[in-house]
Amino acid sequence: MLFELIKGDKMLTKSQLAILYMVASVACFSVMDIIVKYLKDAPFGQVLFMRFFFGMVPIFLLIPKEKMLTFYKTNRPGLHAWRASWGAIAIVALFIGLRNVELADCISLTFLGPVFVTILSALFLREKIRMKRISAIILGIIGGLIIIKPTFEEFNYFYFMPLIFAFGFAQVALSIKSLSKTEPNYLIAFYFSLLSMLIGLATIVNGWIWPTLYEAFLFIVLGLAGGYANILLTQSLRMADTGLVTPIKYLSLVFAATAGYFIFGETLKITTLVGALFIVLGTYIIFKREETLKKQVVPPRYET
Repeated sequence: MLFELIKGDKMLTKSQLAILYMVASVACFSVMDIIVKYLKDAPFGQVLFMRFFFGMVPIFLLIPKEKMLTFYKTNRPGLHAWRASWGAIAIVALFIGLRNVELADCISLTFLGPVFVTILSALFLREKIRMKRISAIILGIIGGLIIIKPTFEEFNYFYFMPLIFAFGFAQVALSIKSLSKTEPNYLIAFYFSLLSMLIGLATIVNGWIWPTLYEAFLFIVLGLAGGYANILLTQSLRMADTGLVTPIKYLSLVFAATAGYFIFGETLKITTLVGALFIVLGTYIIFKREETLKKQVVPPRYET
């Protein structure tokens, strides 16, 4: 357990701890998103590298001591490569989107991930989609179009980046469903992080900056926040019913809107509010449906 909290002279219940873990996860993801946007003038590859270089710290803390020298071994290299590749595509698209799209718009569109998971599950896993999930998909698509529509007039194609992230997220989610049956979380996270780090490192030939002390601090926080966000999310989902903690993920929309206004001077548009409402409603229908069927529920945001 990452930390323990005492309420009076009694331990908090598992449900209360799960909620706190989820809130902490949302806060860490939000900190990562804000720093990526704040460092938009730094070389893109350097930011990507720093995110996963320092993000390796939480991963290695999860590896049992007796497996420290052999943790990387796997019998499923192909699926790890598939998951890592789509994860890298998704995170690159997300970082590009965060740099070039208003924060609230970008984060709202990333919540389309579960909608893409549902569509791909029907296409490739032959899962049946009934009216509830069809309505959820329609709501999600409408929400996305409401947010993107104004940008078509300005030809801001960067709005497609969070959609690419959401599609990549769906591929990752389906891969993790299979990998998690035999592979530990730290191994799944390791190969994704390693590939993303190497992609970032490859851009050093284009020139990196020598960071100031403040920028170096932000790089460290960026990596640790991104790494711990996933650990906290996983811990939360293990300790309580998904229906209890998953809605808390939508706090990230509040954090994004607040940070966008106060840090980046962005004005929250009515189209963002309405579109986000449609997307949230659609994804929530999917969560409740999956929970009813006792299936593995995919959270709205999961990188590793």
